[in-house]
Amino acid sequence: MKAIFVTGGKQYYVSEGDVIYVEKLDAEAGSDVEFSNVLYVDGKTGSPYVEGAKVVGTVEKHGKQKKILVFKYRPKKKYRKTQGHRQPYTKVTIKKIVK
Repeated sequence: MKAIFVTGGKQYYVSEGDVIYVEKLDAEAGSDVEFSNVLYVDGKTGSPYVEGAKVVGTVEKHGKQKKILVFKYRPKKKYRKTQGHRQPYTKVTIKKIVK
């Protein structure tokens, strides 16, 4: 069974047993999390969401991605600025998809 759901402003296409990395969630590691904004389940599309459908997953861990460097400068003005950023994420394993 496959589904598309929305969390953190992004859409994820998953099936049972998949491991995905989503924007950081307010849930402890080991707890279950439920996504109810389901756009598609097994050939059935919603407008905008499918009624009664949900995706259930388990939070594996929280972490941060690799550092990216943001470099800003103004030509001919001696202005240079370097800044780093690490985006937080949550690793989720999909347990089941409910129609």
